[in-house]
Amino acid sequence: MTTRRRFLEMGAGGLAIPAVSSLSLPAWAGKVWQPDELPEGAVAQGLLEALPGKVPLIKRSYRPPNFETPVDYLRDVITPNNAFFVRYHLSGVPTVDAKTWRLKVGGDAAGSALELDFDSLRRDFVAQEIVAVCQCSGNRRGMFSPHVQGVEWGVGAMGNARWKGARLRDILARAGVKKEAIEVAFNGADTAPLPATPDFVKSIPVDIAMGENTLVAWEMNGKPLPHWNGFPARLVVPGWTGTYWVKHLTDVEVRSKPLGGFWMNPAYRVPAGKFPAADPFRTQATAANTPITDIVVNSLVTSLRDGQRFHAGQVIDVAGIAWDGGRGIRRVDVSVDSGRSWQAAELGRDLGRFSFRAFSLKFKADRKGPAVVMVKATNNRGDTQVPELIFNPAGYHHNVIPRIMIEVA
Repeated sequence: MTTRRRFLEMGAGGLAIPAVSSLSLPAWAGKVWQPDELPEGAVAQGLLEALPGKVPLIKRSYRPPNFETPVDYLRDVITPNNAFFVRYHLSGVPTVDAKTWRLKVGGDAAGSALELDFDSLRRDFVAQEIVAVCQCSGNRRGMFSPHVQGVEWGVGAMGNARWKGARLRDILARAGVKKEAIEVAFNGADTAPLPATPDFVKSIPVDIAMGENTLVAWEMNGKPLPHWNGFPARLVVPGWTGTYWVKHLTDVEVRSKPLGGFWMNPAYRVPAGKFPAADPFRTQATAANTPITDIVVNSLVTSLRDGQRFHAGQVIDVAGIAWDGGRGIRRVDVSVDSGRSWQAAELGRDLGRFSFRAFSLKFKADRKGPAVVMVKATNNRGDTQVPELIFNPAGYHHNVIPRIMIEVA
């Protein structure tokens, strides 16, 4: 089905201008595009608001703060720090002083307890850099039909950045990892508003924790982590969804038993067998469901909007970004005739298998009337975007082939 999209016109009173004078607003900042599949309430409340240090982002909730990146900032492969989306589960957002911050490493499957301050984290370990997409597990949840509960995200609960930090496995090696270890759990400095609210604690399999790409990062795009994105240090798990990228990291626990708690089960689960190609999380899987893990292959068209009008003979650029969970993008195909034929788009510079990959295809609009543009990305394993939504109750993994109707006059 061809989707419809709109611009939500914003009056001057709808913008919260940031207090940071160095932030400049782009020309389009008076209006924000949102997918028409979103519930009417989500569209009406998705106003542009600026958190300190951020440009105006699309507000999904104030408490806890959840703000998504407008599509125009996703035209570049690297997402600017001040436009990077903000996601919190708990409303007690901490203000952390790097001078007093400590990272504690322990657990029943750790060889010994270890405590690091910020200086020793940066000084005592070899710094590594990786370009990787951080994407909220529920990105595009608001576009599900029928709608499901949760933050009604559009397409911008994601961003791509160059992360710098210490390999987690180097930190764990300093403490020691026993052969009984099966998971590594993480906690941050954010706090719950009420004692009954479960603390946000997550775990990953020990093999992912010991992989070469998992970092404790202190830098993002060449600068210290922004406050809203986990200062002074956060976990970076390239390829896996953002639920595991714990911000304001304070505690690392090497475990010989699976982590329990609300945020591991029942939260962030998908029905068993629904996504058979996903990375396994065997110690957390049940017969009924399994944790969400890696990001499915996907794409976003950033150059066109539904209903956009062009003149006959005009050259139209179908451009955007594609990404997945780390297999790497092999190709992006574009159809300008409702899927009857496909052409391979030109791929942009490869910044690594965990990064956004730009694509572009130009065609001449030589037929008057409506035309449906479609895009599908394929990764190096052969996974491709799906023609119809794979429904699941939590609203995860929306990677339907986009269909954009344009008018040629």
